[in-house]
Amino acid sequence: QVQLVESGGGLVQAGDSLRLSCAASGRTVSTYVMGWFRQAPGKEREFVAAITESGRRTYYADSVKGRFTISRDNADNTVYLQMNSLKPEDTAVYYCAGKTNPLLFSTVGNYDYWGQGTQVTVSS
Repeated sequence: QVQLVESGGGLVQAGDSLRLSCAASGRTVSTYVMGWFRQAPGKEREFVAAITESGRRTYYADSVKGRFTISRDNADNTVYLQMNSLKPEDTAVYYCAGKTNPLLFSTVGNYDYWGQGTQVTVSS
């Protein structure tokens, strides 16, 4: 079993930056596609970013492209989400997730493991 623990969330102002971390334990996630998702109050959980096992390829939702960067350190079993130029609409609980299947990376239901989430609040 893999345990994922997110950290780094907080309250910031519009235009600020945050870096989220996702620490994995129990098993190496170097063979997992890792993703970040978010869920705002009253809304469904949505895809934010994903990174392939090696880290060579990354994918982003249109709403964060150019502002967010996903990365991973397989030696440290950790995945990161650097968030720049934050906007109030980025306010949500952010979740880290991992999967080993070849199914679409942007679909919530295709991920096997989830963290508990970290709150990001962006004030205007």
